Amino acid sequence: MKKLLNLFLIITIAYQLNAQITERARPESWKQLVKGGAFKDRFLPMPDGKLSSDTWGDKNVVPRYVDNGIEDRKRSYWCGDIIKVQDNLYHLYVNGWKESAPKGHFEWPKSIIYHATCKNSFGPFVIKDTIGYGHNVDVFKAKDGKLVLYSIDKNYTANNEDGPWTEGKFDFDRRDRRIIEGLSNLTFAQRADGSYLMVCRGGGSWVSKSGLSTYYQISNKTAYPNIKGEFEDPVIWRDHIQYNLIVNDWLGRIAYYLRSKDGVNWVTDAGEAYVPGISFHKNGLIENWFKYERIRVFQDQYGRATQANFAVIDAQKEEDFANDNHSSKNIVIPLNPGVLLTTLTKNFPNDKTKNIKIKVKAEKDFNPQTDIDLKSLRFGASDAVNFGKGAKIIGTEKSGKDLILIFSTTGLALTKDEFAPKLLGKYRSGKTLFGYTRVPWVKYEEAILSARKPVFKNNSNLQTTEITIENFGLNTSVPSKIELYATIANKQQLITKGEIPHIEKYAAFTKTLPTSFAFEKGQNYDFTLYIISDDNRSTFNFRAMPKIN
Repeated sequence: MKKLLNLFLIITIAYQLNAQITERARPESWKQLVKGGAFKDRFLPMPDGKLSSDTWGDKNVVPRYVDNGIEDRKRSYWCGDIIKVQDNLYHLYVNGWKESAPKGHFEWPKSIIYHATCKNSFGPFVIKDTIGYGHNVDVFKAKDGKLVLYSIDKNYTANNEDGPWTEGKFDFDRRDRRIIEGLSNLTFAQRADGSYLMVCRGGGSWVSKSGLSTYYQISNKTAYPNIKGEFEDPVIWRDHIQYNLIVNDWLGRIAYYLRSKDGVNWVTDAGEAYVPGISFHKNGLIENWFKYERIRVFQDQYGRATQANFAVIDAQKEEDFANDNHSSKNIVIPLNPGVLLTTLTKNFPNDKTKNIKIKVKAEKDFNPQTDIDLKSLRFGASDAVNFGKGAKIIGTEKSGKDLILIFSTTGLALTKDEFAPKLLGKYRSGKTLFGYTRVPWVKYEEAILSARKPVFKNNSNLQTTEITIENFGLNTSVPSKIELYATIANKQQLITKGEIPHIEKYAAFTKTLPTSFAFEKGQNYDFTLYIISDDNRSTFNFRAMPKIN
């Protein structure tokens, strides 16, 4: 009996360990990516610090910079987010638990949120005070200037980084849509008008007018790539060009990088966003943590991500017990922020366009007139440039301290849907140079029309459909059309259609349309509602039982 019990324990432990990792096959095409084509190529060497072997951890993370981020022997740390405020200190809000906790790593549901500070953004961060219980920390400033600290199932608000903090909850309106994988692991990005875009664990997009007011679900599907993966830990940020999103497949230990013009419609770039081994020193030494999770980014005044901080652990989570040699910490890794670009060519290139001009802005410690390896540059559609294609440079012009790059139109591979063409090449030092640019022919702050579930009515033998359309975009919408279809015998059948006028941002319009189709009483139907404006079409799929007298 004892042998059987031991065998059972061995099998159980092996299963738990295997459950924490699986190997994901990469697309063959990824082998053709050039340096700088994948987000993981943006990670830079960790800044020099206190290198020590007198610390906890598996041999793969010893020696390491023990003053990077936050770590000690008393606590296990996990997710954290960094902000900088007027006191010129960097403030890290990070959750953790006692290393002596009986459940080891799985004490995380009882995490405490710590407030730590440092004079620089890399550490060592020192705990200043505690805020309360919470996990999966994310911090941002609401439209009214209040500091908002998100954690699972709650938030904390304060007038400044030192508190006092008031515990509260967000309000959510799913707007007749299924919530994808629940409302946890939320991540936030401020939009141009001060409102907030939020992405939940499952990849649904939500909008709040202030960051603290009600969050409305506006997406009809997940933002994530349509591939096999156990996705969690999204992080979203907006820079001066576009929205950026990274999501982690925790089981496959691979993350994906996505970009969007509006925060609703996303494109997934080829290549890994990050993988184990991205924390390396200038001399090539790798702090090879077993898992990198809960990425958060620190941004500059343009919104560019200049560093990433991760929750890392040196072993399987199931192997981290109380008072042992395994633990977790929050680390900081610098990122290549990219260069600042402006497209000077006003119109979409056609057969008559001779060239396309891009201006590179000079910055502190960067002189575009002397620091760029011009022959290495390629410009064009991101999915072309990332694979070594794109247009080649044919000339340059000086513009004050800036530099204008002149590219051939051959190889651009641009379409009118390309909202952020990419520049990729090298500095003369050999380091990767990249940047994105907006283009004059694309509208960036458009309306975002989203429908609620139609209401079917039957009065005096007249059957109607009442459809409410709301605008969650940053501008007034153009006149649009709506079409409602029902799936009958595996085919879509038009039920009704109509036109809707301009809708101001954050406003709603309700349209009542006649419905001639004879629905069966008590029968559920699958419907598809299309909102068609200019070249855009949004889709809302839902199930409903029309009201029949």
